[in-house]
Order: sequence, then structure tokens, then C-alpha cells
Amino acid sequence: QVQLVESGGGLVQAGGSLRLSCAASGLTFSGYAMGWFRQAPGKEREFVAVISRVGGRTFYVNSVKGRFTISRDNAKSTVFLQMNSLKPEDTAVYYCAASSGSVSGNYYPGGYDYWGQGTQVTVSS
Repeated sequence: QVQLVESGGGLVQAGGSLRLSCAASGLTFSGYAMGWFRQAPGKEREFVAVISRVGGRTFYVNSVKGRFTISRDNAKSTVFLQMNSLKPEDTAVYYCAASSGSVSGNYYPGGYDYWGQGTQVTVSS
């Protein structure tokens, strides 16, 4: 079966960095656009970033542009989210997701077929 397993979350001070990883198995990884979403307590799940199947195109939510970078290694079936200059408002559970759809405009949870279990990111002020 398909599995997406996130890692790399933790507690960091404001201004610090974290690198999230998501290892995929059970699917043809290069056949899927990969996204990162986050969900803070009491809030809806929010799009963060998405990367195309071969990594040529990326899209970000405005609040993370210039601070976060999404990348992928198709040989290792892994997608990454490098998060720099972290802010307390970045605190959330971060989820990776796989989509068989187009990467353009794919900013909503309904556009994704598979999800990981999430990893907690906490940014202290």
C-alpha cells in the first residue's frame, strides 16, 4: 500500500531552520506532484508548497515565499521542505501529500490522493 512518512519536525527558536523529509513507498513517485500542507490547532489545513513531477515547477503560499524551499529526489522517492527564518506562526503539523493531478493551481487538500501522518513543527518566540 502507499505510504508517505514525514520526518524532521521539532522545536526551534524563531529565526531558525528545519528540513522536513517525506519518504514515499508503494507508488510510482515520479508520477505524482508532491505537496506540503500544514494545520495549526483550530485552523483548517493550509497549502504550503507543491512541486511538479520532475521538479521543474514549484508554487508556494505567499506567507512562506523566500523562506521555504520544496525539492524532490525521485531516485530516493523523497520530497523535502527546507524551512528557514522560521516564525511562531509557522507552528503547525506539517503533512506531505501526493497528487496525480496537475501541479498548477493544486492548492487544496481535495486535489491530493495520498497523505502522510504529519510531523509537528513548533517555533518558539
